[in-house]
Amino acid sequence: MAHGHKSNEKVVFVGDSRVRKKAKTGPSIPPDYSSYPGKSEAFIPNFLLKEWMVGVVVLVGFLVLTIAEPAPLGYPADPTNAAFIPMPDWYFLFLYQFLKLQYVSKDYVVLGTVGIPGVAFGALLLAPFLDTGKERRFYRRPITAILMFMSLISVFYLTKQSWDHYQHELKLTNTIPEHILREEKAREAAEKGQEPGGEAAAAADIPLVDKDDPAVEITKKAQCVACHGADLKGNEGAGIPSFHGIGDTFTKEELVDIVTNGKNNMPSFKDKLSPEEIDQLTTWLAKQKKA
Repeated sequence: MAHGHKSNEKVVFVGDSRVRKKAKTGPSIPPDYSSYPGKSEAFIPNFLLKEWMVGVVVLVGFLVLTIAEPAPLGYPADPTNAAFIPMPDWYFLFLYQFLKLQYVSKDYVVLGTVGIPGVAFGALLLAPFLDTGKERRFYRRPITAILMFMSLISVFYLTKQSWDHYQHELKLTNTIPEHILREEKAREAAEKGQEPGGEAAAAADIPLVDKDDPAVEITKKAQCVACHGADLKGNEGAGIPSFHGIGDTFTKEELVDIVTNGKNNMPSFKDKLSPEEIDQLTTWLAKQKKA
C-alpha cells in the first residue's frame, strides 16, 4: 500500500492500528547537544549524573589499587623506639610532604590542615557554578586547565619528594622498615618450622648473666633502656633485640661492630662511648647466653 507521493514507501501494519514505519536505511543516532547551537546540557540531572558515574569509575579504580598494593602492616606503636620513622599510606604522601613546608606547619599548621584543604575542597564544590562557559575543550579553557595541571603536577612532585626523603632517612639511619623485618622473621621461622615470634618469647625467659658487671653502668650511660626497655628484653616485634641471650646470636666481634657503627634501628655509639667502654660492654653482652 502506498501513501502520499512516494509509491515505493514501505508500510507496516501493527495489529489493527495502521502505523506507518519507514524501513531503516542506516544507524539511528540521536543528535547530541552540538546539533543545537547556543544550547547546553542541563546540569541537573544530565551532567551531574555523568559526573557521578565517572566518579564511581575512579573510586573503583582507586579501591582496586589500594587492595592490590595494600599499606604495609607495621608493628604496634612503641614510644620507646626512638628510631621509628612514621610514614602514612602512599595515597597521603603528598599531604604528608606538604605539611613539612615552612608556612603550613608549626605556627601555621591550622592553615595547612584546615585552611588550604578547605579552599581546595570549596573550589571543587563551586566550580560548576563559577565556570559557566559553554566551551568544553580544555585547551580553550586556559585558567581551568592550568589549575588542574598544576594540581596534578604538585601531587606527583610532593609524593616523589616524600618517598625520596623517606628512603634517604632509612639509608642515613641504617634502618630496615618494620614490614620487611616482619617478613624476614616470618620467613626464617617458617624455614626452621617454628611459629613466628616463638623464638623471641623463649629468649625473653633467659636470665641476664652477671647482672653486677660494671658494663651494666655503661648501658645506663648509653641509655640502652630507652629502646631495649628497663628489663633489657627489647621488642622483637619492632626489631629491637633482647640483651637476654644475645651472645647466642652475635659474636663479640659482631657486637663491637654493631655498637660502634650501628645496625638497622640501632644508632652508632662511637661518638658516645670510648673504645674501652665499647669493648667492656660487648664483652659482657657476648656472655649473655642460654647456658
